Amino acid sequence: MDFQTSVKTCLTQKYARFEGRASRSEYWWFILAYVVGIAVFAVLGIGFLYVIFVLAMIVPVTAAGWRRLQDTGRPGWYILIPVALGIVSMLVAPPMPHGGFGGGPMMGDGPYGGPGMGRTGLAALLGIVQLVLLVIYVWWLSRPSQPETNEYGPKPQN
Repeated sequence: MDFQTSVKTCLTQKYARFEGRASRSEYWWFILAYVVGIAVFAVLGIGFLYVIFVLAMIVPVTAAGWRRLQDTGRPGWYILIPVALGIVSMLVAPPMPHGGFGGGPMMGDGPYGGPGMGRTGLAALLGIVQLVLLVIYVWWLSRPSQPETNEYGPKPQN
């Protein structure tokens, strides 16, 4: 499957389709398009359009990952594990200092107004877990398709 076909398939035919399987080319070309879209909106600096793009792409990116995992014989819901961990990490992360690098006042739960070591340590631990999961998921998502029909359906057409 080429770049255009992959993007068209994931955005029109399989936008919110969580059943079935997705080939490596379908998934990775679509992820490339997603990353390019994020980069373009980030460079343009139009925060509102960036947020709209990310929100519009949550469902098709999740669905493509779901189908890709099923193509390798793994349950599709596994794609939700790093998403949930990312949300937890955002909630646990210590607050950013105000005033930038100039040493302005900081908000937090430490004794001097800085971030507390408990939150910082937990955020660091979650970051390490996320890095390990990143390696595992890239490995899983880059594996070849199961050549035969599996419990999630027949082998996808490239």
